[in-house]
Amino acid sequence: MRPSLNAATVVAEAAAFADEAGFEMVTLSAVARRLGVQAPSLYSHVRDLEALRDGVTALALSELADRVGEAIAGRSGLTALRSYAAAYREYARESPGRWQSLQRRAGEAVVRSDAARNMAAQAGAVLRGYSMPPEEHVHAVRLLGSTINGFLALERSGNFDHSSPAPEESWDRTVVALDSLLRAWPVRD
Repeated sequence: MRPSLNAATVVAEAAAFADEAGFEMVTLSAVARRLGVQAPSLYSHVRDLEALRDGVTALALSELADRVGEAIAGRSGLTALRSYAAAYREYARESPGRWQSLQRRAGEAVVRSDAARNMAAQAGAVLRGYSMPPEEHVHAVRLLGSTINGFLALERSGNFDHSSPAPEESWDRTVVALDSLLRAWPVRD
């Protein structure tokens, strides 16, 4: 007996498929096959492929926000930054397709979602551990995202497999370097 279909079930199945096959493989027909239905029956639950993919992105944002929130609770400075980065890395390893869904331009509903606001608030919480004016936070958040997600993308694609030392050592140095940069953040006059 197949599960009753609703938007949450369809998105959850798409997310599971993304983790198994890669986010780029998520299509309405692939998800329909997994659910044992015809693709047109999904249209009563998701508007189109972009809505389905946005659903996966929203789910991933929500899951990651929960992880990051738990990881940084009660921490500040380098300890919070390490926990923040580690939560991202663990999520990317455990849910690779969902993490991939976060590496795309999402629709307006996702960008304006509670999960997106939670993620931004958590990045802000990490940055409060540094002497940086709030108007600089957007730049620092972009640096964090670029550095963490760039490292994870290169690691995932195997670009660090051909040289020593192990990526773990570079990861730790990267996080410490980010901490140093955040501590010495340049402020415009």
